[in-house]
Amino acid sequence: MTAADLPTDADLDAMFSRIDNRGRWGDDDERGTLNYITDAKVAQVAGGVRSGRVVSIGRDIDTTPSAKNPNPAVHKMIYEEHHPISALDQLTIQPHGFGVTHLDAVGHVYTQDGVMYNGREAAAEVKATGMTFGSIQVGADGIITRGILLDVAGARGVDWLEPTDSVTPNDLDAALDLAGIQIESGDAVFVRVGLGRREEAEGLEDPSERAGLTPDCLLWLHEKEVAVYSGDCVEKMPLPYQRFPLPLHMIGLPAMGLCLLDCPQVEPLVEACREEGRSQFMLVVAPLRIPGGTGSPVNPLCVF
Repeated sequence: MTAADLPTDADLDAMFSRIDNRGRWGDDDERGTLNYITDAKVAQVAGGVRSGRVVSIGRDIDTTPSAKNPNPAVHKMIYEEHHPISALDQLTIQPHGFGVTHLDAVGHVYTQDGVMYNGREAAAEVKATGMTFGSIQVGADGIITRGILLDVAGARGVDWLEPTDSVTPNDLDAALDLAGIQIESGDAVFVRVGLGRREEAEGLEDPSERAGLTPDCLLWLHEKEVAVYSGDCVEKMPLPYQRFPLPLHMIGLPAMGLCLLDCPQVEPLVEACREEGRSQFMLVVAPLRIPGGTGSPVNPLCVF
């Protein structure tokens, strides 16, 4: 896709209005697209577990700085030497970015005008002590729903997409056809572009240019009532926009209240889906209970 094929800034303004969930679940709603996950949905998904196989798709907590993770976790032992009865440590994590598997709070990103999800003003809700609206605490009871692997690279017949490649709604449709199932309201989608395979072959990526979704994929996610977006890509980077340079975050979060599960390890999921002969699974993920928090590191579990 060339720049000429992309929506314009004006198109993105119109898209924001079109997919805006403001007031849809009430003026005080902080759950956003997690509202699509009903009790009946959870019960249905639990009943679909077959083999009982559990696959972790969280990343190891990294303490080494890199271009991909310039602010790694700080892990230190409280006791410098062996203690008679216990070992004790301390861990400091900045959850956002490209190095930590994490959930974004819906209030994590807002528009350049300072508008958060459900029309709240960031100036009023973001304090030095944390967020008073849209924090990660809304996910304290956890997320359980059906996950679906959308293997875009597999649908294209390649090992991985190049950093200059884009993922379009047509790609998502092709990956859905490959999976052989239909998306239902409340599902979580995991989009694969093969980043893990590429990094194994070529080394760690430069996140300043990476394959990812074009802005019109937001319409696709909205129309299908996707509850959670995840995968080894986010929006295409870079994109030539002034108001919404990161559309999946800057429209998905403040307009839709889209739940974003960032930076999972997708290749173990691909392998499990291949071995289990299915592209759907039960997703179980719970953030830490951080009142006012902008996000949380997580270790998502996929149950087959």
